[in-house]
Amino acid sequence: MRNLIFVLFFVFFSTHGQTKMTVEEASNLKLKVKTLANDVQSISSDFTQYKHLDFLDNDIKSAGKLAFKAPDLVKWGYETPFKYAIIFKENKIYINDEGNKSNIDIGRSKLFKQLNSLIISSVKGDMFDEEKFTINYYKIDNTSVVHFSPKDEKLAKFIKTFHIKFNEAADVVEVKMIESSEDYTKIIFTNKVLNQPIDEAVFNN
Repeated sequence: MRNLIFVLFFVFFSTHGQTKMTVEEASNLKLKVKTLANDVQSISSDFTQYKHLDFLDNDIKSAGKLAFKAPDLVKWGYETPFKYAIIFKENKIYINDEGNKSNIDIGRSKLFKQLNSLIISSVKGDMFDEEKFTINYYKIDNTSVVHFSPKDEKLAKFIKTFHIKFNEAADVVEVKMIESSEDYTKIIFTNKVLNQPIDEAVFNN
C-alpha cells in the first residue's frame, strides 16, 4: 500500500501543471515560433548547463556564453568551472580546451551534419518538421514545452528526444536533450539578445 501511495504521489507531481495543448494552441505556437525564428539573424546569450548522469549523485553544472550568427555559425563558450569553447563553422567543429586546439571535419558525416543542424534549430526553436520528428505540445504555467523525438533510427541512438521550452514571446528559454540512456543535458538561457551585431572574430578558434 505504501508503495502504491508513493507511485501515485510521484506520477501526480511529475505531471502536475503540465497539460497537453489543443490543436489550435499548438498551431498558434508553431506559427509564432517560426515567425520569430525566421527573423533571427543573431543570438547572444548567457547559459547555464546541467549534465545529468545516472551514476552521479549531483548534476555537473557549467556556464558560459552562446553566440549564433546566421546562417550556421555557433559558439558555445564555457567560462566556469573551466575555459572551453566549441565552435561550429564551415562544416567543422573547432575545440579550444584551455589553449589546446583541435578540429573535427563533419562535412563527410551525415550524422554530424544532422546534429549541427539540430543544434542551430534548437537554439532558434524551429524544429517543426513532422517528417523528421514526432512532436508533442504542452503548457506549463506561462510557458510552452514541445517534445521533439527523432524518427531517424541512427540519430535516435544518440538523442531520444529534445524538450524545448518557450516563453510567452515564443523565444527559447530552455533546451533539454535526453539521450537513449535517459542521461540528459539541460541548458537554460538568460540575458538573451536577438539581432544585435556580432563580430566574425568571435567565431575564430
